[in-house]
Amino acid sequence: MNTPMNIHSNSILNFIKKEKVITSSELSKKLKISWNTAERHLMNLALERKIERIKKEGVNLWILIK
Repeated sequence: MNTPMNIHSNSILNFIKKEKVITSSELSKKLKISWNTAERHLMNLALERKIERIKKEGVNLWILIK
């Protein structure tokens, strides 16, 4: 089932694979969505244990879990 979340999840995972490390702001610009929506999608992927959040100097960095 291709819900908007699934479509964004695949786009997000592909973007992280390409870039290695991303921020919520970078993702929001790439997908043309708000920062809050980008953060929500990233948090959902983190809860699914597909990506990991690293907090560094007040910025959330997102990486794939190997």
